[in-house]
Amino acid sequence: MSMASSWIGGTAVKTDGAPHRIVNPATGDAVAEFALATPADVDAAVAVARAALRGWSTATPADRAAVLFKLAKLADENAEALVAEEVSQTGKPVRLAGEFDVPGSVDNIDFFAGAARHLEGKATAEYSPDHTSSIRREAIGVVATITPWNYPLQMAVWKVLPALAAGCSVVIKPAEITPLTTLTLARLATEAGLPDGVLNVVTGAGSDVGTALAGHAGVDLVTFTGSTAVGRRVMAAAAAHGHRTQLELGGKAPFVVFDDADLGAAIEGAVAASLINTGQDCTAATRAIVARPLYDDFVAGVGELMGKIVVGDPHDPDTDLGPLITTAHREKVAAMVARAPGEGGRVVTGGEAPDGPGSFYRPTLIADVDERSEIYRDEVFGPVLTVRSFTDDDDALRQANDTEYGLAASAWTRDVYRAGRASREINAGCVWINDHIPIISEMPHGGVGASGFGKDMSDYSFEEYLTIKHVMSDITAVAEKGWHRIIFTKR
Repeated sequence: MSMASSWIGGTAVKTDGAPHRIVNPATGDAVAEFALATPADVDAAVAVARAALRGWSTATPADRAAVLFKLAKLADENAEALVAEEVSQTGKPVRLAGEFDVPGSVDNIDFFAGAARHLEGKATAEYSPDHTSSIRREAIGVVATITPWNYPLQMAVWKVLPALAAGCSVVIKPAEITPLTTLTLARLATEAGLPDGVLNVVTGAGSDVGTALAGHAGVDLVTFTGSTAVGRRVMAAAAAHGHRTQLELGGKAPFVVFDDADLGAAIEGAVAASLINTGQDCTAATRAIVARPLYDDFVAGVGELMGKIVVGDPHDPDTDLGPLITTAHREKVAAMVARAPGEGGRVVTGGEAPDGPGSFYRPTLIADVDERSEIYRDEVFGPVLTVRSFTDDDDALRQANDTEYGLAASAWTRDVYRAGRASREINAGCVWINDHIPIISEMPHGGVGASGFGKDMSDYSFEEYLTIKHVMSDITAVAEKGWHRIIFTKR
């Protein structure tokens, strides 16, 4: 069915760009059809966001919180519809969408609704004998947000909600292949009482609409989640106007298993952490680095458990693993796996696509990989886990940090001192101990190095969307200040 691709000024907007279809990757069937947004639509969205900014940024925190709490309630009431949209456009299993994506998004909205009333600055005080100083934290302005296809609703919420809670207005460009839940989020926000123009959606191609939004002179901040290569292009476009950026980029997370680890827990954790969202997760475990005494048993255990994973219809609650997002992406993953044996890797299980429709790919374990191999170093973004062994703790941590990425990692050990050392020395924005993947709204998410900078979620994310203003007031009522003498002397 033909639908509006954008939401501008509180209204669904049918644009006149190129025709586009949303395809269910599990079946290859069309889910929806629309015309893509254009750079002209970006101009319109930024203009209405700019016009709406003053009213929203000067609303009281309590008023903003009331709207966001209503949005959380509406999102929860519409959870079933949001799950259906997320499954149909991404192919993710209904259990993942229904028990992780949507309830996690609702919780995040609820968190920021409360956090909107706790935007504090440093208290007024006399730091100079003649002045009172205070700090104001003010909305940065119009926020341009570009979100990926792997977690469409969650990534929209992670970017949009702290911005709204801080008093910013937003123009968001979702991935054109998965815009449905972002458009629903905008509609629900309007129903919740968000003023028209505060949240706008433009669904267009990254090559023109994404570029136009990232480099738009009318925005004040550009936030992006996606690949490192595209993130660098986004930052370059924003730099033309000196705009602040916040980037959450790729990952190649190490999964370090020390020789005193609970082997059964590590095997379960490795399979879950490498296969979540069909491996299309920048925090997914991709590099298992295992102590030599546990290596063979770990490889055997992971291979056996991966072989039991149910791949199939994402609407079936018994399905564990859905398809990759497109057939083109599956071909990219398959090609990387096919090259791995030529670089020394041993495919233990998987490494093939099942028969039938859809862009499915079997869970894949590749052992004995070389440190310099493509499959070990480059982001695969599929259901693929590689395994290497290590000799001692120094070697384990060296291997964990032997990557340009630094988004997430985990360490598996019963030794509190080993755990403490790993959490200190592994260079990543998040280090899990004896687990890998869980996130909570109260804690931040973001990386270092080629994984980007800045934070999503938690109170820390507010720093991306606020400016700090120092207000300094004279308290002496004396016209002639002592410091004037360094500039002029009365003659």
